[in-house]
Amino acid sequence: MTPRGGRPGASGGASGGASSRAAGVRRTDQTVSDARLASGTGRSAEQWFALLDGAGARERSHAQIARLLVDEFEVAAWWAQSITVRYEQARGMRLPGQQPDGTFEVSVSRSLRGEPLELLELGVVRFAAYAGGPPESTSRSAAHPTARWTLEHGDSLQLRVSPGGGGKCAVSLTHGRLRLPERVEPVRERLTAAFGVMTDRQN
Repeated sequence: MTPRGGRPGASGGASGGASSRAAGVRRTDQTVSDARLASGTGRSAEQWFALLDGAGARERSHAQIARLLVDEFEVAAWWAQSITVRYEQARGMRLPGQQPDGTFEVSVSRSLRGEPLELLELGVVRFAAYAGGPPESTSRSAAHPTARWTLEHGDSLQLRVSPGGGGKCAVSLTHGRLRLPERVEPVRERLTAAFGVMTDRQN
């Protein structure tokens, strides 16, 4: 049977049975609106929360809840992650931005004019002041060019470029591995300010 829902924007369903679908479950902190969740999965957030409560999800880890949704309720892996994050936040099991390992992650993105690889190279140079130097690694994948840094205190930073339409791309900076929740908002403000170096590409 085809898993319930598929990743927005993706074509086709998952294949290979429950075990292969579970293997594809990845951690994410992305959340979606109630309308998109209901449209994509056939149930509202509250309906999913009730089902998970009945399955004892409060006593399960993030990975266990996501696999439960995939294996028992035949939810596509991407939607399973979104439902799990929403459930953990609604039940007080997770703070906004908190990852399954307990650290926090903040992401800010902008729609910028340019080609993916051009914006990657430009971002590596212009965001160097925020990152404190050149990246440790870069990927020039045609789908999602990325650059990664390790920052002070063991924090991580990722620059990611996602091709869009009309000669523009979505450029995101994600600052992760934050150990204290009180750092989230100051980091978000710094990330937002960091995009000031790209204002010439926002029109």
